[in-house]
Amino acid sequence: MSPIKDLNLTYQALNEQGTFSAGDTISGTVSFILTKDTKVKSVAVKAKGDAHVRWTEGTGDDKKTYTAHRRYFKEKEYCVAEKDSGTVLSKGPHQFKFNFRIPQEDMPSSFMGSSGRIVYLLEASISRSWRFPSSIQKELNFVSKSFPHIGQALCPQSGSVSKEVGTFSKGQVNLSATVNKKACYPGDTLSAFANISNNSTKDVTSKFNLVQKTVYRAGGDTNVVQKSLFKSVGDVIHPNTEATASCQVKIPDDAIYTLHNCEIISIEYYLKAYVDISFSFDPEVVFPLVLVPSSVLAFYTAEPMGPYQPAAVGGQSYSDFPPPAFPMGPNPVPIGPGACQYPPHPTQQVNMTSGCNNQWPQQTTPYGFPPAAFPPAAYPPSSVQPAAPTAPTAPPQFPQGEDPPPYMALYPPAHDFLGSSGPDQKS
Repeated sequence: MSPIKDLNLTYQALNEQGTFSAGDTISGTVSFILTKDTKVKSVAVKAKGDAHVRWTEGTGDDKKTYTAHRRYFKEKEYCVAEKDSGTVLSKGPHQFKFNFRIPQEDMPSSFMGSSGRIVYLLEASISRSWRFPSSIQKELNFVSKSFPHIGQALCPQSGSVSKEVGTFSKGQVNLSATVNKKACYPGDTLSAFANISNNSTKDVTSKFNLVQKTVYRAGGDTNVVQKSLFKSVGDVIHPNTEATASCQVKIPDDAIYTLHNCEIISIEYYLKAYVDISFSFDPEVVFPLVLVPSSVLAFYTAEPMGPYQPAAVGGQSYSDFPPPAFPMGPNPVPIGPGACQYPPHPTQQVNMTSGCNNQWPQQTTPYGFPPAAFPPAAYPPSSVQPAAPTAPTAPPQFPQGEDPPPYMALYPPAHDFLGSSGPDQKS
């Protein structure tokens, strides 16, 4: 019978959501009761973050399993130092405090999927000689702070495509679509619109589909899982007619954030606007989306979003998402109205465009990054008035009929302003 009873592990939440991020400190307590004096080798607490993938393909002799693992960090703290001779703890209740600082690294958010997971754990263990350790684990909800180029993703996206309808019918179907933004959060609602010109001899139907794409990787092999999160079907559009379809796309409340900074697991989202044509390839416009915490968008838009209010910058928790801690490239991303110039996503149609027009002339940047939407902040603010010139920029005007004075009378040599003592004269 083990003398260790009521082993418990608690930690202090940093925010209402109970999330942690890179740079946060985990503070907590390990407690237990001993029914008698007990010799232990150590009492320790460790925190770690790991990603795992595993899936199987084929059957019988052709069955093959793919696995991969990545470790992001591991920290360990001893509450009772490890000794070969052991340490005797007295009978009764015991309580030990601990503190961990999560490394300030670019690490992915917690995730649990069909073929993989990203898990951050807090574990306390009591080791004794010739005994299995007594241990307890708590899972941490970790949220990444790495969401690059959010400022570029707050503007509308638009695109168009044309499709020739052949074989059993003739004509062309044209599709132009728009979605009001690229960046969104779980529980958010997007506004999507499509204009369809049906110049064919067939009935067609407009549709919208929100898709989550998860990719698991092991070595050079991949396992792709696609899931439809929202689908909308419009009215039938008859031959030689035009129609406009609109849709309010609801992002599920439990949708997982976009995951792009894990080597073996990635999650991306896209909204597909398309025209369903029977017995033909459907014309479609694909809009990539980025799902981020509502507090991240609130920081960039300077207004509350979602069920939680954004925390003030500089609070105790790094999970309150102050300005990004990781480099965003040599040209910082501008934020605010009109700062939405960005290149099209590789998966977009050729005719994809941003819905925000930059009013400043654009120049090619030497690094291939998008140009800033506003001139560089190399000028004084509007509240600072420019200094008056030290000398007139043009000769003064004189009454008509009079000869102007000599040039040297108006513009004496510089040494005359210094005085007879030269530049070393003291005032």
